[in-house]
Amino acid sequence: MKLIMFDMDGTLIDTASLIAEHMATTFSEAGLSAPSPERVRRIIGLSLPQAMLRLLGTDDVALAEKLATAYRAHYRASLVAAEGREGLFPGAREAIVELAARDDIVLGIATGKGLAGVHRLTQLHDIAQFFSTLQTPDHNPSKPHPAMMERAMAETGARRERTVIIGDTTFDMEMGKAAGTKTIGVTWGYHHANELTGAGADILVSAYADLPAAIDTVLET
Repeated sequence: MKLIMFDMDGTLIDTASLIAEHMATTFSEAGLSAPSPERVRRIIGLSLPQAMLRLLGTDDVALAEKLATAYRAHYRASLVAAEGREGLFPGAREAIVELAARDDIVLGIATGKGLAGVHRLTQLHDIAQFFSTLQTPDHNPSKPHPAMMERAMAETGARRERTVIIGDTTFDMEMGKAAGTKTIGVTWGYHHANELTGAGADILVSAYADLPAAIDTVLET
């Protein structure tokens, strides 16, 4: 059995502009300088408190938690107005359907997004039924800690050498390497291709159409 784990933001779903807007609002309302969209892209994939700490550039955990709470409130309040701004990347659903149809594959998600958001978005895009394990910061440390991958393998019985994480950030690649699994970097997301390679990506793909073959390549070597 092959366990195929997907990151969400920047890999399955394009949420960068929406996240950047809510970060700017959250920081501005707290009397802080709003982070630029580019800075926000750099932290997408981390758990929300960890992302806030990086944007703040401090170790003020209390402030980070306060900002995280405010950010969540803004995001929830915007869901109706944000309709259509949390779309799947081109080819994502087709690739998931193709992979899920194979009897040698189990699919999962490992994301910095909260579990409620994962349920909402997978149901919104009618892909929830394809994923057997969902790993989030609700019950794991933030990426790049390997806990999400380790817990997914424990839940599914998958072996490390038959498991891969597919993601768009160095956090995903580092998490996979720390867990002893294979890693596939996607180039349509929020970190640059050379960064993914430097963080340990076993292979890069530039389109979802190339993903099934890339999975077979890394899991058969």
